[in-house]
Amino acid sequence: MAVNEWINGYLEAILSSKPSNIEDSKVNLRDQGHFNPTKYFVEEVVTGVDETDLHRTWIKVVATRNTRERSSRLENMCWRIWHLTRKKKQLEWEDYQRIQKRKFEREKGRSDVREDMSEDLSEAEKVDILGEPATVSGESPKKTYQHNASTVEVWSDDKKEKKLYIILISLHGLVRGDNMELGRDSDTGGQIKYVVELARALAKTPGVYRVDLFTRQVSSPEVDWSYGEPTEMLTAGTDDPDDDVGESSGAYIIRIPFGPRDKYLRKELLWPYIQEFVDGALAHVLNMSTVLGEQIGGGHPIWPYVIHGHYADAGDSAAILSGALNVPMVLTGHSLGRNKLEQLLKQGRQSKEDINSAYRIMRRIEGEELSLDAAELVITSTKQEVDEQWGLYDGFDVKLEKVLRARDRRGVNCHGRYMPRMAVIPPGMDFSKVIQEQENDNDDLSLTTEGNSPKAVPPIWQEVMRFLTNPHKPMILALSRPDPKKNITTLLKAFGECHSLRKLANLTLIMGNRDDIDEMTAGSASVLTTVLKLVDKYDLYGQVAFPKHHKQNDVPEIYRLAAKTKGVFINPALVEPFGLTLIEAAAHGLPMVATKNGGPVDIHRALNNGLLIDPHDQQGIANALLKLVSEKNLWQECQKSGWRNIHLFSWPEHCRTYLTRVASCRMRHPAWKTDTPADELPRDESLNDSLRDVQDTSLLLSIDVDRFSSVNDSSDGGDIQDQVKRVMSRMKKPSSEKVGEVSNNNSKYPMLRKRRRLIVIAVDCYDVNGAPEKSMIGMIQETFKAIKLDAQLGKVTGVAISTAMPLSELMEFLKLGKIKVNEFDAVVCSSGSEVYYPGTCEEGGELYPDPDYASHVDHRWGSDGIKKTIWKLMNGDEEGKILKVIEEDVKSSNSHCLSYLIKDVKMAKKVDDLRQKFRMRGLRCHLMYCRNSTRMQVIPLLASRSQALRYFFVRWRLNVANMYVVLGETGDTDYEELIAGTHKTLILKGVVKNGCEELLRSRGSYLKEDIVPEESPLIAYVNGTNAEEIANALTKVSKCDA
Repeated sequence: MAVNEWINGYLEAILSSKPSNIEDSKVNLRDQGHFNPTKYFVEEVVTGVDETDLHRTWIKVVATRNTRERSSRLENMCWRIWHLTRKKKQLEWEDYQRIQKRKFEREKGRSDVREDMSEDLSEAEKVDILGEPATVSGESPKKTYQHNASTVEVWSDDKKEKKLYIILISLHGLVRGDNMELGRDSDTGGQIKYVVELARALAKTPGVYRVDLFTRQVSSPEVDWSYGEPTEMLTAGTDDPDDDVGESSGAYIIRIPFGPRDKYLRKELLWPYIQEFVDGALAHVLNMSTVLGEQIGGGHPIWPYVIHGHYADAGDSAAILSGALNVPMVLTGHSLGRNKLEQLLKQGRQSKEDINSAYRIMRRIEGEELSLDAAELVITSTKQEVDEQWGLYDGFDVKLEKVLRARDRRGVNCHGRYMPRMAVIPPGMDFSKVIQEQENDNDDLSLTTEGNSPKAVPPIWQEVMRFLTNPHKPMILALSRPDPKKNITTLLKAFGECHSLRKLANLTLIMGNRDDIDEMTAGSASVLTTVLKLVDKYDLYGQVAFPKHHKQNDVPEIYRLAAKTKGVFINPALVEPFGLTLIEAAAHGLPMVATKNGGPVDIHRALNNGLLIDPHDQQGIANALLKLVSEKNLWQECQKSGWRNIHLFSWPEHCRTYLTRVASCRMRHPAWKTDTPADELPRDESLNDSLRDVQDTSLLLSIDVDRFSSVNDSSDGGDIQDQVKRVMSRMKKPSSEKVGEVSNNNSKYPMLRKRRRLIVIAVDCYDVNGAPEKSMIGMIQETFKAIKLDAQLGKVTGVAISTAMPLSELMEFLKLGKIKVNEFDAVVCSSGSEVYYPGTCEEGGELYPDPDYASHVDHRWGSDGIKKTIWKLMNGDEEGKILKVIEEDVKSSNSHCLSYLIKDVKMAKKVDDLRQKFRMRGLRCHLMYCRNSTRMQVIPLLASRSQALRYFFVRWRLNVANMYVVLGETGDTDYEELIAGTHKTLILKGVVKNGCEELLRSRGSYLKEDIVPEESPLIAYVNGTNAEEIANALTKVSKCDA
């Protein structure tokens, strides 16, 4: 009955607090803003009481019911809380089932890998993959294979001759170099400080010429004007006086506008605008590569050495950007979505749907998975992050990564499988302002302004010392936010119950800033309230300091005060992902006592400046603190060891390790098999078009003569006259070409490089058999007519068609409408796996795919491994039965596209489900359903119809912002990728009746709204396919800037 007394007490407390609707809380009791006693007591009942006890209480209430309103309320409330308790148990059961299912899928994936590579898989590798020896009874296991010794060259100061261009991306929050508003909101925190300092430090590292830190441009009245500045210099470059500092060298914040220009958005709302950011960033990179090429590249473009994404949103962006540029990508997760989801589900307060709605958690996780697909290297702070956090992801398997890495070193075929490398590199710190005062026993320890103290006491010292009866006693310092996970209350209990420690030392708790505890979040208020109660319980007045406020620049002074008293810094957190404060404390001469769970283990191994403790062991915490404070020799040894090894966490050391790891990646950059010469008089053509109606051509000639003379002042007059004649001859012969049509004299290079605008027809209109609808012919013809309606723009406008069909089938279809294929400047076929340029790549009457694009998308393409896997996943079931869901479509396949006919669409697995299974097997690709759900196509990771447009930008410098993509209201499963970005989108209503979108996502996945913005000035809707309506829509969206 004791339990029921507790329940009754809690229920009475709820009634007394005048509860609001309990059901509306949805069991989310901590994160709703201000402290609410009703929520506190409800949570205590839901989480701490058995369901049977709660039901028994309800029966008792019903049995003793009377007419009073209070009893009726009690009965009703008890029933509702019981319902919440049952809901919590249901969530826990669903969570258990989800974990077990994922575990089964992981083991199945490992088994498939072992089977596919069995012919050349060593016994030791089989053990590594499945975790069990594959030995015959009576035989001893074979020895584990020896890894090759690492031959990675450590980055050193003799790399000055290198001129690297590095890109960092950190999208959310408010980013600036000085006066950072850390803590302004949850998005502007430690990550912002880290990326800014990393950019500065890298720019000062020998061998690095320029570092660009990309973030979002925010021009909103809600924030300071500085966040709307396009560019901000962080540092001019290396500090080495012998190093040549170029005009564009150094570190810069580059703010790219994307999303609503006048709104500051929290990170969860940025997802629909990711592709818009990528296109803006791509434009900057292409411009900068040209500028740097002129400065230090001898006229050849300087491509980024690496693109480094920070957090999920920037990782997703870096994956797309690095794919467009074909340069290596690095990822730092900072905090991970799957880990957060697991923690929230374990709390049992919210369903997965509620969590996804609040945090866009499924889109965040998919962004992290996409980042793993593309990343060469993942940088973490601790080994614990690798094993316990990244190990939760489909795209990373510790065991499989180990085997694939060993096989790659030995030159053994991995059958197209890949896992990113994980590198543990602790964050760097700036120790330039840290004054290490190695004091001896005769130092003046006066902490007041009285007497002959030579310096004024810092204000924060006075704020701390006003709590303490004897501030000269050694100070035990804890610095963290008041979060239950930080375990501050256990520390306070350990201190309060150890009389020897209380006599010897003081305790200082820096727990963020507060004005009124009642106005704080429930979790923080609960911790602070408990701290006050414990201080009173153990009568710790005069021995514990807990100031209400401190500034960011006060923190070093607090460390100094603790070190001056020969104190100790403690981090007793239940789990600490890294522990930056431990390094800061060590730099100021403080030994440490820290949790043995997480990052502090690695820090302790490097610094060897203290003791590790079990955060649940209250007595162990007290003993460790007492030992360090009471044993002077041990204290001094720890202080000296910390100072001796602290350089391991300096920014120069971090950058050397960082560049060493990055240098071990497989370097790649845009490389064309056929060099494109500079366009002959491209500026002349543009002027010729714009000034055609000007009667006096002297302006044009003077400009051209000035241009030619400025290019080569030493040229004689005859050369200039010849060039002027060529200009005049071109002006006298106005173009008679049709819109988008190339001349009969086939050029070696496509007309795309001379186009100012490109219309991309990407309408997925197919019948039930997957054949193109005849209505597409009329739509294409009307689009050509619409372009001709604007005579001036029509002359500089190109047309491309983008489709899931192979070239042969597309050409047969176009013949039905008597449309010549060379009316198109470019043709993107087979869902983006091939690119053709009609009229420019003809040899012997045949079209050949762009070899540069084929080389570009070949990265990580393992068709053999994919063929085996797709056949097993689609045509097999869990019981081993052979199904007939797909069959190979040889006619539609090519070297970079595996095409399959769907025989039973009801049995077809969703794209996100297949993607998960592929990732678990180490296979990276882009798969989709297309042609009215009659085909499945698998293409390389870097290939897609949307990425083909960015390839045109990189290869032919036709800006994506000058492209217009024509779509239907639905389409293939890559349809959403074609909507978002800086290009303009025309959606034709009523043209496409059936698409494949129902095969894209499973229940519980991310939503379309997380990919495509709900409203955008870059998207126009067209009723029908009339040429005039299309022309009007083109005019309308052309006035909108991305």
